[in-house]
Amino acid sequence: MAIGVVGLTIGLALGGVVLLGALGFVLQRTVDTEAFRTADAVALLAAEDALPDPLPVAGGQVRVQVVDGQGRIRAASIDADRLVPMVRPERLNRDGRQRLEVPAERVGLVGPVRVVAVPAGTAADPLTVLVARSMADVRHSTHVVRTILLVAFPLLVAVLAGVAWRVVGATLRPVEALRRGAEEITGRAGAGRLPVPASADEIHRLAVTLNGMLGRLESARVRQRAFVSDAAHELRSPLTNIRTELEVAQRLADRTDWTAVTANLLADTDRLSRLVDDLLLLARLDETPPARGTGPVELGALLTEVAARYPSPPVRVTPPAGPLWTIGTVEELRRVLANLVDNAVRHAHGSVVLAASTGAPTVGSRVGPGVGAYHLVTVTDDGPGVAVADRERVFDRFTRLDDGRARDDGGAGLGLAIVRELVRRAGGSITLTDAPEQRGLRVCLLLPALPAEDPPR
Repeated sequence: MAIGVVGLTIGLALGGVVLLGALGFVLQRTVDTEAFRTADAVALLAAEDALPDPLPVAGGQVRVQVVDGQGRIRAASIDADRLVPMVRPERLNRDGRQRLEVPAERVGLVGPVRVVAVPAGTAADPLTVLVARSMADVRHSTHVVRTILLVAFPLLVAVLAGVAWRVVGATLRPVEALRRGAEEITGRAGAGRLPVPASADEIHRLAVTLNGMLGRLESARVRQRAFVSDAAHELRSPLTNIRTELEVAQRLADRTDWTAVTANLLADTDRLSRLVDDLLLLARLDETPPARGTGPVELGALLTEVAARYPSPPVRVTPPAGPLWTIGTVEELRRVLANLVDNAVRHAHGSVVLAASTGAPTVGSRVGPGVGAYHLVTVTDDGPGVAVADRERVFDRFTRLDDGRARDDGGAGLGLAIVRELVRRAGGSITLTDAPEQRGLRVCLLLPALPAEDPPR
């Protein structure tokens, strides 16, 4: 605030100085213009050899003389000196118009005196017209303005400083309320909202934006806390099993079936390793942006490659009519299909079918912006399916339905969460529907199609 008042004071002071300078310049130019007008009129009379005596002038603060080349006065106004010229001859320029300052006592006027000189006469008899005007009125006018500024300047600064103080205080009062609200939220380390001012201005929009940010941070904190809790629970289960196996084996000593213990420990270790890998992958997906500059991927070949890993129950591939190319990372797309087929094989009764086709986005499909065509990849099984109410919830992390909670079935509820993140990074979408003409589940993937005019390289 003090800096603003100082800046305002400096600005007003500079403005006053400029105003005084401009006023003095304009008044002086006005005096010169009137003097030259009078000199031109007298010069015209001199050229016609019709100089009256005395020379007519208007006002008592004007003196006029007409001098020749030797400095002799040929004519003068009624109040002008007829013996001594107002300007010494050596200071006169016979070839042009001049503006001169002369002492007031030499002319007989009050205050500083301004003299203009205008050539007149003929080449044989050159004359110079001298017109002197007092600058006392100009000095008086500038003095009055200076006095007014000196008196009004402190009052104006005080008034403006008071107004600025009130306005800035009223403007910063909501900011102070926001600061106190933020301090309270920080002090109790919990959820909260900042006070929103009633005025619909920038501070109001800032408070709304900050509250939205706090809401998102709180949601992220809740999700992180739930994620850590679920991860700790999932990690504790295999560790508890491993500890129990080892303690039982230690108590039984020689009666321990180490072959069975080893098999159980390896199963728990594999489950723990898969869980850690999935957690690390999800953490990496949350932190890193989608990969750029990825190459084309042929979906038909990728489906065949993934299906070849699952001999039982039979995983069949319905080959597409032709090559289907999409842009993406082959490792991520392979992980997507592998997770979906793992889930389908785990729940299928007899068959899993993979298929791919092409088309255009339908109304309501959540495909990335700017996608004009897509490829549809389906994974269909004849298992128990998923209830309609659970088809969105199964994509949440650590979500397992009742029939999938057995430890031996594998899975910690992260497979479909990983699939959704990878599909989102690829610019596509994933939905669950009923399998047509049979009891089961169909997973539908929409992946951006590579335009036909961009052949793969």
